[in-house]
Amino acid sequence: MKRLVAAALLLLGFATPGVAQDFPSRPITMLVVFAPGGATDVLARIIAEHMSRTLNQRIMVENVSGAGGTIGGARGAQAAPDGYTLTVGSLGSHSAAPSIYRSIAYDPRELQPIGLIAGTPLYFVVRNGFPARTMQEFLAHARANPGRVSNGHAGGGSTNHLACALFQHVTGVQMNNIAYRGEGPAVNDIVAQQVDSACLLAPAAVPQIQQGTMRGLLLAARERSPGTPDVPSAVEAGVPDYIFQGWNAVFAPRGTPPAVVARLDQAMRAALNDPAILRRIEQLGSIPARPEAQGPDALRNLVRNEVDRWATVVRAANITAE
Repeated sequence: MKRLVAAALLLLGFATPGVAQDFPSRPITMLVVFAPGGATDVLARIIAEHMSRTLNQRIMVENVSGAGGTIGGARGAQAAPDGYTLTVGSLGSHSAAPSIYRSIAYDPRELQPIGLIAGTPLYFVVRNGFPARTMQEFLAHARANPGRVSNGHAGGGSTNHLACALFQHVTGVQMNNIAYRGEGPAVNDIVAQQVDSACLLAPAAVPQIQQGTMRGLLLAARERSPGTPDVPSAVEAGVPDYIFQGWNAVFAPRGTPPAVVARLDQAMRAALNDPAILRRIEQLGSIPARPEAQGPDALRNLVRNEVDRWATVVRAANITAE
């Protein structure tokens, strides 16, 4: 009888301390829902590297891009709930997507949250050869050439797509929107001067702006960032209503045992409280999750609030996946 009760408890997720100590006994796969090189990918690799040391097990990062991150999101949601498949998602893929796509294979609110990695400020950038040097010059040029200025984003429903759609809604400009399979490809085309502009999250934008391979016309915040002191805030650029910040977080499938969740939470907190990791995240222009914003409970509340908020925004701005 005792054996049957113990087995039942394990199946229901009430694992004993020994189960937590045994996890992980093999490599973990961390799915990134966008192509390499973007904010989600960069932050995932930083956190995975540190977590692998804490867990004493390799974490393999795998990029599964497409449909604004919902292809990778669906694969992660449908994986075995054993802690060996994690998903790193974004504001777009794990809060706004249900309001943008007619059918989506997962509900972000039903996933098992592990923890928030960081907030990701948003930059509006242009290629080096673009004639406008300021945001007001850009807006004048775009209004004089409706639909002719190209604008890249990370795919329909992605955080970047939401940011670009809101930008056009707030400013009233019409651009030629180009959807990529992630920020990385969009960054490459901005650097190669194949696309005029893009909405990029800090980890993708800041290194390029610092290296001079693209120009930042605006940081969608009320104040400038120390990492990009020459990029004006939205207020300074004359677009005070354009305040936007994305985020990236780690999820596990619904039904993952509590003891496994606790072990993963412990490893994430260890990373986010390591001064070296904090410096790396901050150098990219991102905002590491503060102690009160760390952990499954805080992420669960964030996702629920964000899903509701973006449902309203999507309707108001008439944002679609196209």
